[in-house]
Amino acid sequence: RDGMIGNIYSMGLALQALGSTSKFYAPREWDCEQAFSVVYHHDYQQPMAIAQVLPALVGKSYLDAASLECSNDVPLSPTLESSTSPNLGTTSFPGGATIKVHYSVINTLQGRHFNYTIAVHVPEGSRLLKVLQVAEEKEPEKFSFQTEQTSWGPMVVSIHKLAANTNDRTYWQFLSSGEPLQEGVGTYKPHDGEHIEAVFSTY
Repeated sequence: RDGMIGNIYSMGLALQALGSTSKFYAPREWDCEQAFSVVYHHDYQQPMAIAQVLPALVGKSYLDAASLECSNDVPLSPTLESSTSPNLGTTSFPGGATIKVHYSVINTLQGRHFNYTIAVHVPEGSRLLKVLQVAEEKEPEKFSFQTEQTSWGPMVVSIHKLAANTNDRTYWQFLSSGEPLQEGVGTYKPHDGEHIEAVFSTY
């Protein structure tokens, strides 16, 4: 939809696959302009996502890795600085501007149902993880949460002491205006007045 194939994290592999099809199937015209537009306009932060998108941007795929010739003589640029973990808190802005974000946690799936909403103020440029942290600080009995670190960044595994469970195929899904977020809590930046819902769901 609108160039999105799956979600923002699956775009890299999807574009690699589309770019490689001509090597294995009869030539077909793939219109990837919209898909590449989605990638060009997204600020990728997670190393895993970047590693999957970069080959597609230069017309390559992981399949090309076997034919690459690497040389020890190639100098590394001294100006390149690697960062394996993005700043998960706040991007500073002059003037200390803040935004108001409405945040709800909802469970109608298991045990005692609940639906709690809170409005929090966070610095402009904050990531969603900051919203969760402020909500927990204000009302820990309702908005406590836990995360696990993954190669894609922090993943929320428990809210209000209700944990996701692979055996039950349950997880916490984050929505904005009823639509699933295309990014995780460590990279998504809410806007002023946005209503974020964390809904206990099944897959």
